[in-house]
Amino acid sequence: MADYAEITYAVAGRIATVTLDRPEARNGYTIRMADKLGDALDRADRDEDVRVVVLTGAGKDFCVGADLSQGGFDFDSSTGPGAAWQEPAGRCSKRVFTMNKPVIAALHGAAVGGGITITLACDYRLASEDSRFGFVFTRRGIYPEGASAWFLPRLVGMGTALDWMISGRVFPAAEALEKGLVHQVFPAGTVLGEAHELAREIVAKTAPVSVAVTRQLLYRMASAESPFPVHELDSKLIGGLGASPDAVEGVMSFLQKRPPSFGMRVDKDLPDYLPWLEK
Repeated sequence: MADYAEITYAVAGRIATVTLDRPEARNGYTIRMADKLGDALDRADRDEDVRVVVLTGAGKDFCVGADLSQGGFDFDSSTGPGAAWQEPAGRCSKRVFTMNKPVIAALHGAAVGGGITITLACDYRLASEDSRFGFVFTRRGIYPEGASAWFLPRLVGMGTALDWMISGRVFPAAEALEKGLVHQVFPAGTVLGEAHELAREIVAKTAPVSVAVTRQLLYRMASAESPFPVHELDSKLIGGLGASPDAVEGVMSFLQKRPPSFGMRVDKDLPDYLPWLEK
């Protein structure tokens, strides 16, 4: 387990578990927490021994949003953030967006404000029956953050996003499941175990390079103006499968009715023509 302030980070079975760790403050979100989350996500994304990240919170709540216990926000309001300043929830959601590893959020108790917006880029949001959600910004006289105005309508549709964000109301896990904000709801006390079970399935049955390309294809290409540029990229990817050891292994393991053993690495084997890669 790595030493961090306000979070914990542990790797076991190729799963990195990142835990918001301010239970005495109901995991109230701070700039320090944002910085440590960014570092932990960077670490997991660079580590080829990590295949999946599970994000959760210590104590009875996942995260109650920005820590307002000092009567204000966690930056110097006397001078105001500079032009290059990046608000802390978006630092996390953007880093999750760019991950090559899937991220599973295991949510319980309150997940409101920044406590839900930081998870909107996750591949899965699993909830507990005791979960409560809210985009409560209008009830505090503030504004949506975490790039949530981009993520949320894509997950639940514009009508639901408008309802939740304009009203700022808190809603239960059943509504979150019905509207598509969360993928599944589990009995109280079991959601973290279920998240790890899902992570183990991904580790055992999927190819890391294929997962990395697929999650980025979905995010980066979903807003293309037509299917044609997406198909152009698809064609390059499919046309290169003859030289892909993972594709050969995937077919052979299927034919031989055995578990696959994929050997390609995200740090070395991503196709170099992917348009989102840094040049």
